[in-house]
Amino acid sequence: MFHVILFQPEIPPNTGNVIRLCANSGCHLHLIEPLGFEMDDKRLRRAGLDYHEYATLQRHADLASCLDSLGHPRLFAFTTKGSRPFHDASFAPGDAFLFGPESRGLPAEVLDALPSEQRLRLPMREGCRSLNLS
Repeated sequence: MFHVILFQPEIPPNTGNVIRLCANSGCHLHLIEPLGFEMDDKRLRRAGLDYHEYATLQRHADLASCLDSLGHPRLFAFTTKGSRPFHDASFAPGDAFLFGPESRGLPAEVLDALPSEQRLRLPMREGCRSLNLS
């Protein structure tokens, strides 16, 4: 089982989609505050369909408390600033996947704290900005 960590997510439907993904895949979802929406937002519920009850979701005041609660798992950050394609990494149960806020990505201090081999990128077509959490 993997952990999916959304750092200060901003767009309710994106988080709802990730809730549905985690419910179906068995991943645990962790939301780092502040959130850009309320948990009872109708757009969040609609995107998550009826999977909210099947998802394991925790909210955390900050990234440090999240990682503490997980026992400091191996952490991979998905970022447009990553030089390593995600498919070159080997993942193991218990690993955590970190995604930044949709409008700005992960802060430099979070990325700089990770070894470069744990900063991964998703392939995108030239000229596209980001897949964000969509």
